[in-house]
Amino acid sequence: MDIDIVRTRECALHPMLLAPPDIPARAGVGLRVPHYTDFLERSPAIDWVEVHTENLFVPGGAIHRAVGQVRRDYPLSLHGVSLSLGSGDPLSNEHLRKVRELVRRYEPGLVSDHVCWVSADGRYLHDLLPVPYTEDMLCYMADRVMKTQEFLQRQILVENPSAYLQFTEDQMPEWEFLNGLARKSGCGILLDVNNLYVCSRNLGIDAEEYLSRLQGDNIQEIHLAGFSVEHVGDHEILIDTHSRRVWPEVWELYAKALVVLNRPLPTLIEWDTDLPSLDELLSEAYEAQTYLDAYNV
Repeated sequence: MDIDIVRTRECALHPMLLAPPDIPARAGVGLRVPHYTDFLERSPAIDWVEVHTENLFVPGGAIHRAVGQVRRDYPLSLHGVSLSLGSGDPLSNEHLRKVRELVRRYEPGLVSDHVCWVSADGRYLHDLLPVPYTEDMLCYMADRVMKTQEFLQRQILVENPSAYLQFTEDQMPEWEFLNGLARKSGCGILLDVNNLYVCSRNLGIDAEEYLSRLQGDNIQEIHLAGFSVEHVGDHEILIDTHSRRVWPEVWELYAKALVVLNRPLPTLIEWDTDLPSLDELLSEAYEAQTYLDAYNV
């Protein structure tokens, strides 16, 4: 790849790729398989639903029947974890074809993945691993994001990752990398406020400066989740486990984000391990909605 050429490219997506999504600027939930039956039986009062893209790679069966019924009744977002946009491996055509089939089948309001790599030499590591924030990586990822969007005929969102280390090769802060990626590729940003808080504690990042420096017009979705606390010797480390309620400090940062961004945004509650009852999951979404309602007053 010619880095200098990629560096000067600007997004030239067809206008249809930039059409506004049908996901409302309200609170939604990440729907996981153990909740499907209860969710479909109750049809709870929630404004939108997000599902993991790769869970739908099976050709048919109960999971597609359930998601099809959900899609008929609720706006739907697809959130992936395996595009591996920062990997040295070539983009997987097979993976992209499966995502494109899902996009055509369910017509999701938003399609997203992460600023990370998850594969090496064709082996998937099932973890969201960080990339160095350098000019070369920015151009490399922007090219891969553009190719992904052109293949899907859809704009995608990229999510800021949780992190536990920084590269000595970093040439820019994360917010500058995200701004550049959106500018060069035409993608949007999925702001995970929990991940930002985790990084602020683990790496000493100034979360409020980060929010103020992001190009707010590029942000189209927010994620909230609960982290876990681990101790290694005398050091406290926050781990992005999505295994509990949103912490008070993350709610506080979320409130600041809405003020800085100066508009309400689709906000999702993620809960992936140690799953609670559906009622507890919904209560977190209703809490997020109170913040959105307060902003709108």
